[in-house]
Amino acid sequence: MLTGDLPEPGIAIPALYDQGPRSPAVAHAALPSLDWWRGFRSRELTQIVENAREANLDIAAAVARVVQADAQSRIAGAPLLPSIDLGGSAVRSRSSRSAGSTGAVNDSFAASLSASYEIDFWGKNRAALRAAEQTAVATRFDSEVVSLSVVAAAANAYFQMLAAQDRLQVARNNLQSANRVLNLIQQRVTAGTASDLDTAQQESLANSQRASIPPLEQIVTQNRNALAVLMGRSPEGLRIRGGSLRAISIPRVTPGLPSELLAQRPDIRVAEANLAAANANVQVARAQMLPSIRLTGDGGYQSAVFRTLLRPESAFYSLAGGLTQPIFDGFALQGNLDQQMARQDELLQNYRQAVISAFADVENALNAIRQSALRERIQREVVSSSQRAFDISEERLRSGTVDLVTVLQTQQTLYQAQDGLAQARLAHVQAIVSLYQALGGGWLPRPQLPVEAANAR
Repeated sequence: MLTGDLPEPGIAIPALYDQGPRSPAVAHAALPSLDWWRGFRSRELTQIVENAREANLDIAAAVARVVQADAQSRIAGAPLLPSIDLGGSAVRSRSSRSAGSTGAVNDSFAASLSASYEIDFWGKNRAALRAAEQTAVATRFDSEVVSLSVVAAAANAYFQMLAAQDRLQVARNNLQSANRVLNLIQQRVTAGTASDLDTAQQESLANSQRASIPPLEQIVTQNRNALAVLMGRSPEGLRIRGGSLRAISIPRVTPGLPSELLAQRPDIRVAEANLAAANANVQVARAQMLPSIRLTGDGGYQSAVFRTLLRPESAFYSLAGGLTQPIFDGFALQGNLDQQMARQDELLQNYRQAVISAFADVENALNAIRQSALRERIQREVVSSSQRAFDISEERLRSGTVDLVTVLQTQQTLYQAQDGLAQARLAHVQAIVSLYQALGGGWLPRPQLPVEAANAR
């Protein structure tokens, strides 16, 4: 076994992630905390996530499914206990006089207690209970999958709204710059040093910046509405201030070891629990082909007169035992066994697929963090050099020592660079969120070893 009672996935488990730290100590240096969203140091994001965890309707539905699964496990465990019924009856009858009888009225009173119990000699009922219990466990982990997805969706929607607000600010600033350059060109036209073509080109650039604003405002509104849905609220009553991605901290997070991921990812635990339930169902299908032994008992009081109902002479009882062995059922039981075994094999493959996919998700997230951080750093340098070039071209435009084509080119380069920086920053924080999601959310703190054990290691 790999960790605890986890089944063997039948695949090679790497010692370390290719895209992660090369030392186990470094890999455990910054494992995700249970409230990992606080690492972005945004009070508004923390409030949004906590409200979503409390009021999200998908999470509420998942909790209801857990309650259903628990109830189903209690139902499945009922055959392990005797079934006891209390009965009572009062009957008055009269025979027909036309049939030659006296037409007398007869009374009959009875009170009885009956019990039945199936001896679980082959473990069929215990296996059915284990299957239901493992299904309930899978439902619990599935609710954790839903909760993690909701938290990640809330964080991503909030970051997308912040990025759109940053891009809106960039577009508005660029529109101001374009209008400022347009005024300079119009002054040169008045002075006879520029043409109407120069004015038209700059007007086109300014209008392009103006046209980019409505789609960004739409993105802000859409993500604000998405957050309202995630928080289980109507969009009309929700107010989110937002801000800028520049105010969001980039938390440091490390992935731990690949073998530890099997115990942390809730979707892996779902697949594991479903596989355990399938194993129990196979045992149930085998036991159904063996003899079934049932004991029944019935006892109580019966009398024609109510006042003598509880006297010793009115007592009765019966005990019986029965054995049932399936002989021929059209191969229904064998078909059920084959079906359960095939289901077991299917869930085993699903478990292996979940493990492989989890490793791939972590590798992709680690690579995305590395590449997006590099992209953001380079894009910041592009913005710096583009801003410097635009400032120089605008200054020379004022002095009349630069052609307008150069000014237009530096403007467009700066606008694209600033917008690209906002998108690069968004990709970086979303890569962090994807790593938290790939790791299964927050991890419990690692147990502290005694000093002597730590020194021995």
